[in-house]
Amino acid sequence: MKILDKIDSPADVRKLSIADQKKLADELREELLQDVAKKGGHLSSNLGVVELTIAIHTVFNTPIDKIIFDVGHQTYVHKILTGRKDQMDTLRELDGLSGFPKRRESEYDVFDTGHSSTSISAALGLARARDLRHEKNRIVAVIGDGSMTAGMAFEALADAASSKTDIIVILNDNEMSIEKTDGGLAQALSKARTKPLYTNSNRIIKKFVLKIPYIGEWIVKVVRRIKHTLKQLFIPNMLFEDMGFTYLGPVDGHDLDKLESMLYRARDLKGPVLIHCLTKKGKGYKPAEENPDLYHGVSPFDLDKGVVKSKSDDYSSIFGKKLAELAATNDKIVAITAAMTSGTGLTYFKEKFPERFFDVQIAEQHALTMASGLAVGGMIPVVAIYSSFLQRAYDQLIHDIALQGTHVVICLDRAGLVGKDGETHNGLYDLGFLKVVPDITILAPKDYQELEDMLKVAIEDLDGPVVIRYPRGQEAYHFDIKDQTKRLKAKKAEIINKGSDILIIAIGKMVARAKEVADKLKVDHNIDPSIINVSYLKPFDEKTILALIQSHDMIVTIEDETLVGGLKDTVDQSLVQNKITKKVLHFGYPDAFIAQGDTKDVERRYGLDTESIESEIFKSFQS
Repeated sequence: MKILDKIDSPADVRKLSIADQKKLADELREELLQDVAKKGGHLSSNLGVVELTIAIHTVFNTPIDKIIFDVGHQTYVHKILTGRKDQMDTLRELDGLSGFPKRRESEYDVFDTGHSSTSISAALGLARARDLRHEKNRIVAVIGDGSMTAGMAFEALADAASSKTDIIVILNDNEMSIEKTDGGLAQALSKARTKPLYTNSNRIIKKFVLKIPYIGEWIVKVVRRIKHTLKQLFIPNMLFEDMGFTYLGPVDGHDLDKLESMLYRARDLKGPVLIHCLTKKGKGYKPAEENPDLYHGVSPFDLDKGVVKSKSDDYSSIFGKKLAELAATNDKIVAITAAMTSGTGLTYFKEKFPERFFDVQIAEQHALTMASGLAVGGMIPVVAIYSSFLQRAYDQLIHDIALQGTHVVICLDRAGLVGKDGETHNGLYDLGFLKVVPDITILAPKDYQELEDMLKVAIEDLDGPVVIRYPRGQEAYHFDIKDQTKRLKAKKAEIINKGSDILIIAIGKMVARAKEVADKLKVDHNIDPSIINVSYLKPFDEKTILALIQSHDMIVTIEDETLVGGLKDTVDQSLVQNKITKKVLHFGYPDAFIAQGDTKDVERRYGLDTESIESEIFKSFQS
């Protein structure tokens, strides 16, 4: 019988010997590999935190002690150990387990996370609430070195240090190679500095020396300077000590004996503590160890063959290739990303124009304001960013770009439904929150060719802030339409088809859905729809669209967005303002957070698949 079979909660983990915990770690890696290979998901990050997760649940009395995982895609082991191992086959599926921590799932999931760099802020809030309630539990934030590149993490560190409250931050550093720590000075100093004899004697000696007339204070200052200099020479990451944290480590994050020993010492310390833990992404699966980025988020794959890179184009790669092509003849074009070079398709640009490529790491706010500065400086910045991550830089978009009218092109990848990553990653709100920004241009392509044409026009012909939103994955339908540049320069909508019965108004990837629906309506019910591709949500081509609306009795809108603030509201507003009364049917997502699941399953649930739309249109058309 496997040790894992006996684990139903962290209490069972705490009963195990170190030897059995090491066996459990091996079993967990095997379980992870089998689950993710079958279902897809985040692999390399989870393989890297197996021992760390075991150690955390051994040392801390969860769920009374609170553990907050930053980003949260590395919590599969945590889910397995906290009573959800039998549900792992539902991971990231509709109505199944989320790929991220969810408070609604378990009392062990303390805080919902999906975007990076939030854990220390949330942990400090919990710690202050604990103190105000006069409770004694421990609060732990687990954050990766990548997440520490965001300003929010440092804001939280500074506040936590000045608060003097009891909080533990575990820095999961998986970028360094793990160095030997046996007999290392850092380990020895960590042990020494956590012993009561050291801390008490340090305080007593300081108090005594300060009483020496004339020179006591001077001696303390000199000793403090010498101590600080020696620490800078011998102790890593002096930044944390200078901020006010007790720094422990580095510790091998795959050595359970040393890891648990370090956590026990940290648990008993007062004030803010930071543990520097060194781990290896993809630990235990050689392909993931050698290519951790490739195995960060994966689709189902064969464990023996490993992940095979797709050679098919998608919206990200089409964007990246076109941008590199345009940059070859325009040396003013620069590209910016926030730790998403590959994900946004900018690998091509980086390889060809490294001096004009800027990866600012996880700092979306900085990315947008820097882009505006580049624009003021005479460059044409193109910022490639996921729709859900743009939310983090909304003030910069308004204050630093739109207000000044700087020509910054923002290319929103993963706009619309993203599927299995769920609520935190769905790009379902950008049309609404962008549309209210003055003097901004918003475009959405129906296919690859229109994306390329839009990008060219946005860079060469438009002024001010421009946003192009496009979905994850591949185009659903290729419209054989040549040279759209003239229409796009004129900011005009596009009449895809002129029918006689109903008018379907669609935007972005839903233009392809409109085409599928129209074809089925014609074949199944002899209904002949007109289709118009909005192309520009702002400025909205009211003249072209209202002319078609006037000649149809029934109007349908389809968008890959919530029905609040996007295409629906734009069309309704035009109808009201122009005192036009028509039968109108809207298709989009409700005013709600849409959970994870296969894209087709989620679309079917919310009536956005081809069959559901056709059925609803036919019923409404007959009534």
